Amino acid sequence: MPVAADGTVPAGTASNADVEPVGLVAGPIGHEQALADRQALIQLCLYAMDRARSGGVAERIEQGLAAIGVHALRPDGQRFDPAMHEAGGAVPTDDANLAGMVAETEVVGFVDHERLLRAPIVTVYTKR
Repeated sequence: MPVAADGTVPAGTASNADVEPVGLVAGPIGHEQALADRQALIQLCLYAMDRARSGGVAERIEQGLAAIGVHALRPDGQRFDPAMHEAGGAVPTDDANLAGMVAETEVVGFVDHERLLRAPIVTVYTKR
């Protein structure tokens, strides 16, 4: 499509609205397909976030996920729950009140609304 020096499309030429994308099927996609596509995009975002070299980029991805109901799990200071957390290590303690509590989140977990996508990997305090 020809474009003038000022960025406009000369009269009589096709615009993007007039061009039908090649290989795309017109019509609505099914609900199941939309859910599958959403899950694939969420997994791609988690993959990208885990590998982001910039803290700002990782934070922005996390904010975008939160906007659609996917929230990070950082259970530091909470009681260890094997149904929701994966133990990655232990830290001995003499404080009986800390035994069984999450000392640190090693790998952030995620939930999609209430559904666990990825359990956080945590370090747990254990009684010495």
